[in-house]
Amino acid sequence: MTQSSIPSGPRGDSSRTATFDLQELAGAFPPSAETMLLDTRLTDEPAASSRLFRVYRAVPAHYHATCDEYLQVVLGRGKFTVGANAPIELGPGQLLFFKRNTVHSIPEIVEAPLVLLAVDTPRRDPADVTFVDPEAGTAATFLRTIATSPDEY
Repeated sequence: MTQSSIPSGPRGDSSRTATFDLQELAGAFPPSAETMLLDTRLTDEPAASSRLFRVYRAVPAHYHATCDEYLQVVLGRGKFTVGANAPIELGPGQLLFFKRNTVHSIPEIVEAPLVLLAVDTPRRDPADVTFVDPEAGTAATFLRTIATSPDEY
């Protein structure tokens, strides 16, 4: 990742822009994980957060109560369900959008590694995941963040 600083006003408190090499970051995920997903936080602002994540196994039906979500496939192919719709297969460059409280899942990884760029509006707290079947998972089994700031890349 390269990062540029633009003065942020009188406080000069943080950088205002960043550029991310998604292909390079996608290649840095480990080959296996104990959780369904591993993610790297790219931006983490109250209005929106962006993450790059790798899917390691099928993700059961769940929803997020606090945010709308945009998912763009960066690498691989997967089948996605949204609401009561039939599964659709998505690959690199394809974007999926759904509103908060919309049940969705990734029932199949068609081509691994499956890596997605997610933009959540407003910011999604990592604990904001509710599985339709409570036995299917928890926030702890769903996701683990492996980097949370540009300095960790």
